[in-house]
Amino acid sequence: MDDPHAILLITCPDGPGLVANVAGFVYDHHGNIVHSDQHSDLDSRRFYMRIEWQLDGFALDRSEIAGAFGEVAQPFDMAWSLHFTDERSRMGVLVSRADHCLWDVLLRHRAGEFHAEVPVVVSNHPDLEPVAAHFGVDFHHVPNSKDTRAASEAAMVRILEEHRVDLVVLARYMQILTGDFVSRYRNRVINVHHSFLPAFVGARPYHQAHQRGVKIIGATSHYVIADLDQGPIIEQVIRRTSHRDSVRDLVRKGRDLEKAALARAVSLHLQHRILVVGNKTVVFD
Repeated sequence: MDDPHAILLITCPDGPGLVANVAGFVYDHHGNIVHSDQHSDLDSRRFYMRIEWQLDGFALDRSEIAGAFGEVAQPFDMAWSLHFTDERSRMGVLVSRADHCLWDVLLRHRAGEFHAEVPVVVSNHPDLEPVAAHFGVDFHHVPNSKDTRAASEAAMVRILEEHRVDLVVLARYMQILTGDFVSRYRNRVINVHHSFLPAFVGARPYHQAHQRGVKIIGATSHYVIADLDQGPIIEQVIRRTSHRDSVRDLVRKGRDLEKAALARAVSLHLQHRILVVGNKTVVFD
């Protein structure tokens, strides 16, 4: 970016003076705040904040900001992280055979919607290698099953580390990830699935939904934890349906929703707009 910004994500016990002290830190060092959003949870008595300011004219070098802000944060018992908008994440994409989310992620990346690099696609099937090749992205086929899980994940980790990946996006990757893999990328693995899982578990969820005559369908994107599909939710999208929709209609609409939910979740993560709070998220505007 020509005009790089700094971003602080903050959470701490709620109390007076928090906004004033954080904003005062930026002001005292001649920073210009361009975005600020905060929330006080009255039930948990926790405070959450995202503040973004221009580095142009800021009195501190970026290497000095963390140390200086630590002195502000310590009296309030703040947990915080510092980010810079000119630093690009490196995103690895995991896929199986379904191609709609992979096409969408790579098209959005080419269009400049994701502030990230996409150096690698990993799949447990070889089918989507031509898609990755079309975008000039390195492709690796790593077969994976319950009998080869440990060796397969070890190979995947080697590939991701070689490409210096710091965000893993599951673009309809139809394999379970172990707790060891997930813990290595804590709050840095994003998945998407249809939202029928609570009511329509197992195979053919759209067929089950059609048989029940559902009136809305949806998709959910979330961070991955060891407990399958139970991680902190980032984004959910829905669309109304009717008795006129066939199973094919539901599948088509569901794929569109999956693409939208995943893209939104990835964008929010890359823009540092998410705080994970236990097993839910605070998502800043």
